[in-house]
Amino acid sequence: MHLILEDILKDYGGKKVLRGAGYNFEQGKIYGLLGRNGAGKTTLFNCLSGETKADGGKAYLKEADGTVRELREEDVGYIYSLPILPEFLTGYEFVKFFMDINSDKLRPDHDIDGYFEMMRIEQEDRHRLIKNYSHGMKNKIQMLLFMITRPPVILLDEPLTSFDVIVALEMKNLLREMKRDHILIFSTHILQLASDLCDELVVLNQGRLSSVPSELLHSPEFEQSVIDLLQDEPGEEG
Repeated sequence: MHLILEDILKDYGGKKVLRGAGYNFEQGKIYGLLGRNGAGKTTLFNCLSGETKADGGKAYLKEADGTVRELREEDVGYIYSLPILPEFLTGYEFVKFFMDINSDKLRPDHDIDGYFEMMRIEQEDRHRLIKNYSHGMKNKIQMLLFMITRPPVILLDEPLTSFDVIVALEMKNLLREMKRDHILIFSTHILQLASDLCDELVVLNQGRLSSVPSELLHSPEFEQSVIDLLQDEPGEEG
């Protein structure tokens, strides 16, 4: 399966944020999306998830059998840097509700406690109100939802920055397992995390996407090569 982007365009108030962004993302890889603040990473994610309508261009899914179709909102799971969850429910109540309304997508070999165990969420935490969860625990709940619905494309906006060292390692291992069945695109500004976790790095610069040569990913020249790719991008908000 491939996610194919062709000439994605987006303007905000006369500012061209995406200027014909195109790329071919492949199932089985974790992609790191790098860019300066204001480069348009969140805008790109919002366009792909359907939260924002692109001004032009197309996004397609190419299935393993060669079938090509336009990307739909239900194809995309979006893990936000600031989780949006119903804080008046316990984690267990919310996940139970989510499973009930997505019963057609459940794996027959996983019950609700099985999903919590996959995310290494302890029994006592499952029955606490979400409003009392840490930022990292809320992110775990977000990721659990996509373990249930299994959208082909998962977008992750700075998802590991709120985890402690142990939980971050657990999440890295989980993402490595998930990439077999998904296209994972991981937005981050931490170069060490990108080089450690990602199979391929993509730079968003001046509204367009380009790849970092794979031979540079673990080389001494890696950081400088990324800086060179980004140095002409104005660091603006947006």
